[in-house]
Amino acid sequence: MHKSLIAAAAMAAGFAATASAQDLTVGVSWSNFQEERWKTDEAAIVAALDAAGAEYVSADAQSSSSKQLSDVESLIAQGVDALIILAQDSQAIIPAVQAANDNGIPVVGYDRLIDDPRAFYLTFDNVEVGRMQARAVLEQQPTGNYVMIKGSPTDPNADFLRGGQQEVLQSAIDAGDITIVAESYTDGWLPSNAQRNMEQILTAQGNAVDAVVASNDGTAGGAVAALTAQGMDGIPVSGQDGDHAALNRIALGTQTVSVWKDARDLGRTAGEIAVSLAGGTAMADVDGAVTWTSPTGTELNAMFLEPVPVTQSNLSVVVDAGWIPLETLCQGVSGGPAPCN
Repeated sequence: MHKSLIAAAAMAAGFAATASAQDLTVGVSWSNFQEERWKTDEAAIVAALDAAGAEYVSADAQSSSSKQLSDVESLIAQGVDALIILAQDSQAIIPAVQAANDNGIPVVGYDRLIDDPRAFYLTFDNVEVGRMQARAVLEQQPTGNYVMIKGSPTDPNADFLRGGQQEVLQSAIDAGDITIVAESYTDGWLPSNAQRNMEQILTAQGNAVDAVVASNDGTAGGAVAALTAQGMDGIPVSGQDGDHAALNRIALGTQTVSVWKDARDLGRTAGEIAVSLAGGTAMADVDGAVTWTSPTGTELNAMFLEPVPVTQSNLSVVVDAGWIPLETLCQGVSGGPAPCN
């Protein structure tokens, strides 16, 4: 069994046992629902809370940092016992953490770093995600001009990913095999912004681009759209999240890799941790927690789940796991990789 699945199963048993008798409410502040995956995360959180006898309430900040602060204030006013926050802006959210702390409400920073020791940091190993993305693209395209389509400048994950990518690419850069000809952040992680950035890069480079390291499946989709418009469907492109559209692109051959971070594991674990913290468990005593130092030197209690790179060589893993139906994965594919052949 996958290590993160084992850890999640163990925590499920322990956390549910300690919290089942408690009447708890967990509030979740979502930055937005623009990415396909957040619905899956939400369902997993709700299932974990249901199993523990806890109530779920939520708010959608709709990509607004100021609205997210108001959302958290509203959740606190509703009397939540713990908060799970997917931060729109890692710095702008700090007053919300302060407000929660003032009210004795524990906070789980969900998938995006909140650089504050009062928030438990739960995510996948995003530096390793970046390494996996770069490895897959470099294997397919070991020479030529590379473009780096980064995530949102307000999300620390964007730089964690970029750091991991650079670790893998550096030796090829030093050898003169590849050249990074352009890179850009993607405001709000929006695919439309990624597409526009990619279009501008292609124009500036005269389409002399051989590979694109995009930091998630949404930005990958934007990059692929720009490439397709120029008849450049064979260019290797990376992503992450295991979005259904991205997995279909892998089967079709227009995307190289999606690093799959099983949102069901992450959501379930977040719900269990929130219930445990609400029940009085100290952050350092959460089963599986480690001490981690952020890039700014802040020491945090954290948990990192393990990602899985999905390429044409192992597409069956997402079907076998029940992540995506076979017909969705293979839509429009003729004579493609297993299981679409």
